[in-house]
Amino acid sequence: MSMKTFKSWRWMPSKRSVLSDVGAQGSHGFRVRQLPFMGIICIVMLFIVYRTTKFQYRQTKKEVELHPFDSIKELDRVRLDGLPHGILHSSSDLELRSLRSFSKDDVPGHHNLLAMAVGVKQKQNVDIIVQKFLTENFTIMLFHYDGNMDRWLDLDWSNKAIHIMAPNQTKWWFAKRFLHPAVVSIYDYIFLWDEDLGVEHFHPGRYLDIVKSEGLEISQPALDPNSTEIHHRITIRKKRKKCHRRIYDSRGSLKCSSSSRGPPCTGWVEGMAPVFSRAAWFCTWHLIQNDLVHGWGLDMKLGYCAQGDRTEKVGVVDSEYIVHQGIQTLGGSSDKKTANLEESSKPRRGSVDLRAWIRRRATLELQIFKERWEKAVKEDRDWIDPYRWSWFDQLIGGEKQEKRSSS
Repeated sequence: MSMKTFKSWRWMPSKRSVLSDVGAQGSHGFRVRQLPFMGIICIVMLFIVYRTTKFQYRQTKKEVELHPFDSIKELDRVRLDGLPHGILHSSSDLELRSLRSFSKDDVPGHHNLLAMAVGVKQKQNVDIIVQKFLTENFTIMLFHYDGNMDRWLDLDWSNKAIHIMAPNQTKWWFAKRFLHPAVVSIYDYIFLWDEDLGVEHFHPGRYLDIVKSEGLEISQPALDPNSTEIHHRITIRKKRKKCHRRIYDSRGSLKCSSSSRGPPCTGWVEGMAPVFSRAAWFCTWHLIQNDLVHGWGLDMKLGYCAQGDRTEKVGVVDSEYIVHQGIQTLGGSSDKKTANLEESSKPRRGSVDLRAWIRRRATLELQIFKERWEKAVKEDRDWIDPYRWSWFDQLIGGEKQEKRSSS
């Protein structure tokens, strides 16, 4: 064996150990290179979990805010597990029941509701209104805001009506608390009226026939042109029409044309005498703000509760019309004696003008309601405004109308 061969055999273990060391180092180096990659994967997964958890939290919070009754229902479901399902009765009504015996009178026969906020100063006018509605088998609900409920008991129909009393509260305050959709679900239509309306030319039965035939979900009777107070031209009666859904008016800063898609040109009724279908009231009740009692600004958003296109589902009935007398008594004196209306409406020298304070509060509520609406629209990313182009269309329509008139 030569010396060269011996040397090559001599160095074989050393080469093998070197190769094995290189192999070990290579494997270790590969693992080292894997660590940053695995770290990135973990960070990405943690980020995904964080974003998903945050999204679910926001959605849950939003659902609780938008649908508080859903969470209540969930609690009720847990609490009601001890009862058989068939015994549960989740709705109610406003029908008066006999204390002595069961009869046909115990079966609700009324399918429509008239609810009014009333004061004793308007007792005579309210009596006329109620008697018209009773002939059409309406349920009557009176909200007494002046503390004079007992002075209504001498009327023949008083014991057939539901009376609720709370001093100096508006009809929207009463409606939010006593006309919950689950309570009024048996009624096809809900009339939420003011007390100062003349009904000489109004018949509830014929009115509802028109509402049903026209497919109106939210409506109001037209106002006699001779009414003391008319705030928007769309509410004025059109003599030759059965009902109308829009107004055409080129006067003023807001132009109402055939291209107008929003209030007060179309899809709008005023808050003095609105009439709601069952489905529309379900939506409207949720729209009413619990702490904003005057309801200012509410009329501009009622079209969103019309169960469809507000330009078709909201309208003013002309053939059955009313007179708006414009008598403001809420916030006045609640003395037992009925004073002369003209004298009571004038602020006495040195006294506080309550009507001015009420108007300031209502104006502030209008601003708050607008801010809440804008905030809700901004935060609810899933909600799409079906009328988001309304004001743009009105502007374009007005410009077109001006060009036509100038040419």
